[in-house]
Amino acid sequence: MGQNVDAEPVSGRVMLGQTLKVLREKAGKSLGQLADETGYEKSYLSRLESGERLSKVTVMEDLDGYYGTGDLLLSHWKAARLDAFKDQYREFMALEATARIMWKFSLGIPGLLQTEDFARGVLSGAQTTAEGDEAVEEQVAARLGRQSVLGQKPEPEVRIIVDEFALRRPAAQGKTWHDQLLHLEAAALWPNLALQVLPFSAGAHHHMNGSLTLLWQRNGSAVAYTEGNSSGRLIEGPDEVLRERSSYDRLRDLALSPSDSLAFIRGVLEEHRS
Repeated sequence: MGQNVDAEPVSGRVMLGQTLKVLREKAGKSLGQLADETGYEKSYLSRLESGERLSKVTVMEDLDGYYGTGDLLLSHWKAARLDAFKDQYREFMALEATARIMWKFSLGIPGLLQTEDFARGVLSGAQTTAEGDEAVEEQVAARLGRQSVLGQKPEPEVRIIVDEFALRRPAAQGKTWHDQLLHLEAAALWPNLALQVLPFSAGAHHHMNGSLTLLWQRNGSAVAYTEGNSSGRLIEGPDEVLRERSSYDRLRDLALSPSDSLAFIRGVLEEHRS
């Protein structure tokens, strides 16, 4: 009599890799031919197919165009990127992707507003090995992929408060920091985003130990997500969510207005240039 054995769950990256391989073989292409015709390195394409690497979202868009598969690979990539995050954060990201209203507070530059080079510097930490570098690139790709939620249709209404600390801790490379500040300046002008700076002059506050996000869905349901000291907590209880909303309101009262915050960011940019 046969014995039932639970199959090992297949990761999203592996599923994406299998799809890439099937499409290539169906097109009658070798990895070498695919590399020549797309401009991507053969070894890189091989590692995508084996599920060892997660690409940037633009690579999947290119390959969808190459194979004429609409957004098939892009949709698989969106699922695969969740492999880079812990379970509770995955649940939060799924809610973030469908939220109609987002309120965020961050001590540093929030991931949704980081440039690629800045994100790479933040995520690199003390990684010095080739294996560590690959893990960082996967996390960078996943972080940049999250940013698509800001431009999806219909656009969510977003408010982001950043502590002045975020603007006083520059990147190691001058150009990386300059580009990051320019990106913040541009983001502050987006019609669906209100960006505010919480200045040092506001004094000590009740969220100095981490970040806070509040999300509202189309049906009116809301959750909060707090993060600090390398751990996060998804809050779904209505009473707790209401308390976190009240705490966010207090931060907003202390922060500069969006127009004053834009002027503040521009001032930091001028300081950096000089």
